[in-house]
Amino acid sequence: MPNPFPGMNPYLESPDFWPEVHHLLISAIKESLTPQLRPKYRVAIEKRIYEIQGENSVLVAIPDVSIQQKRYPTNPVSSNVVVASRTVEPLKVRIPVSEEFREGYLEVLDMTTKEVVTVIEVLSPANKRRGEGRQKYDNKRNKIFDSSTHLVEIDLLRGGEPLPVFGDSHESECRILVSRSNQRPIADLYLFNICDRIPAFPLPLRREDVEPVLDLQVLINQVYDRAGYDFEIDYTAEPVPPLSESNAVWANALLRETGLRA
Repeated sequence: MPNPFPGMNPYLESPDFWPEVHHLLISAIKESLTPQLRPKYRVAIEKRIYEIQGENSVLVAIPDVSIQQKRYPTNPVSSNVVVASRTVEPLKVRIPVSEEFREGYLEVLDMTTKEVVTVIEVLSPANKRRGEGRQKYDNKRNKIFDSSTHLVEIDLLRGGEPLPVFGDSHESECRILVSRSNQRPIADLYLFNICDRIPAFPLPLRREDVEPVLDLQVLINQVYDRAGYDFEIDYTAEPVPPLSESNAVWANALLRETGLRA
């Protein structure tokens, strides 16, 4: 069965699926753009690697767990009789170990000069929550804004805090930012919700180039089909993170109509 949602499938945002979806979507974008851009340009998959430690580690968004111990009254009377000690059931807890993150992104490079013309970022949860992941991404983002490189920033995630832009007074669940180096500080911001089709947009290149149109909706649907998510996703459960009340009503009606809910 194809993707039952008209736009971004909110179930794909689950931590169980998103790391794989992120990887597959980046690969799909590369496969889609390469035939349209060669031989002048090369689309390369790059990786950003960093460690998150302490409060910003895997404990983020996981409730605190306290270690508790059952207390038993002690018997002050001495005795030569050996009494078996009572065992205490341990709690399963998480410790703040460091975790290595590898985030993929795309670079469109000029084959002659090897210059990076455009960077394409598909945001991950770590980019949208406070901590080292967001700080490192924000630093890179600002460096691109100060350069002659175009930036395409794709945010398909409802959770977390959107990356800052000025002049955005509209609320939306998802967004795509297209920042052309020759038009800064003005940029194009595409706003949409899960009930909307993901908008297609032109990929910024050199002024003399014909810009290919990147249709993310087609690519998301392809990822959904090829990965077999229709067999893996339990549509009788609620997505993670949960939907707003209005979206939950809309999604329930949609899933019932498609036969994915009773």
